[in-house]
Amino acid sequence: MRNVFSLMTTLLMLAAFFSTPVHSQEPQFRDLFNGKDLSGWIDVNTSPETWSVKDGLLVCTGLPIGVMRSDRQYENFILEVEWRHMEAGGNSGVFLWSDATPNPKNRLPLGMEVQMLELDWVNQNKRADGTLPPIAYVHGELFGAGGMTAVPDNPRGSRSKSLENRCKGVGQWNHYLVVAVDGTVKLSVNGKFVNGIRNASLKKGYLCLESEGREIHFRKIRIMELPGGMADETTTAALLK
Repeated sequence: MRNVFSLMTTLLMLAAFFSTPVHSQEPQFRDLFNGKDLSGWIDVNTSPETWSVKDGLLVCTGLPIGVMRSDRQYENFILEVEWRHMEAGGNSGVFLWSDATPNPKNRLPLGMEVQMLELDWVNQNKRADGTLPPIAYVHGELFGAGGMTAVPDNPRGSRSKSLENRCKGVGQWNHYLVVAVDGTVKLSVNGKFVNGIRNASLKKGYLCLESEGREIHFRKIRIMELPGGMADETTTAALLK
């Protein structure tokens, strides 16, 4: 019941905002990928060959492991992403409110990770005792990575698992809609809200796209910025040059 109330509260706040007359320009979606080049994105620790644009698609080879980041920070927003893995067991994700500073141990930054795993990942990554990881892990798990803390709506340890398995497999397009407001994230997978997490320790930072081993494609990345909220100096990632 608490999770339903949290989601309804977020959606009611958004509905009230959009229905209230304002004198400034109404929020609109803006493309973060133009289908032609990598404008608006900065490589952090991958390579010139890792990210490219082919036939209007953003292509990531998956190697080396690392990220590229947005050229500016974001606080409250709605993010829409379409993605597909091209290899069975592929691994990737998008980081929200990230510091975009790689950890030497795994080359990935601090941030709220919105997981993007191909369905066969669980079969290819058995545990030491031979058992399989939970399938919910691949269907849009949300978790604080690299030291970010947060409270999961649907706990699997410190992570929040999707309540319904909705992701499609290798070669098929998936649609994520991410509502991120004041440290709370709600995730829709292929047309249905199925996961949430809240009280993130950072509330403003960079967006990062993850390269983690295998080829993944993106064909839509766009954002609707919402009014600023509760982020302050202690909950905002450091600015990068």
